[in-house]
Amino acid sequence: MTCPSLLRRTAVCGVRAGGFDDVVAPTWVRERSSAVRERLQQDDAGAQFARFVVVGGVSSALYALVFISLQGLGAQPANLVGAIASTLLANEMHRRLTFHAGGRVSWFTAQWEGGGLAGIGLVATSLALAGLHTLTGDVGAVVQLSLIAAVTGAIGLIRFVALRSWVFSPAPRD
Repeated sequence: MTCPSLLRRTAVCGVRAGGFDDVVAPTWVRERSSAVRERLQQDDAGAQFARFVVVGGVSSALYALVFISLQGLGAQPANLVGAIASTLLANEMHRRLTFHAGGRVSWFTAQWEGGGLAGIGLVATSLALAGLHTLTGDVGAVVQLSLIAAVTGAIGLIRFVALRSWVFSPAPRD
């Protein structure tokens, strides 16, 4: 015989017993989520920077997938294809999502100008690695990745300012 209390499915901490299909978020979670979503949809520098960082993470994940899947071709071709694919994706996501410029800036303009900025970043990381090897010789992967992360972060900040003030600026361009 089944105990009647086992037949009742009650909510515990906003989650109903019976599986994840019946999950109901508590009111404070829904309100907080709505407030965060509304805040991130604004067009001030803080919201744009948050979206910029998310797009950077997504495009970096694409780069990693392409790089790993093309390792059989060699590191340089895999790096080049990964950089091109992630740059194309990032520029389009920045145009549409980060800076809400889909109606102001054409796809070609975003790719040409945003791609040029990304190319500068690629040159900067390459030069930084070459300089590291010249100064210290062969170093471990952790040191190289740390240098790449630092240079990429600095270039990313410069790229954000350039994209925001030049490529995707709401001000009319001559």
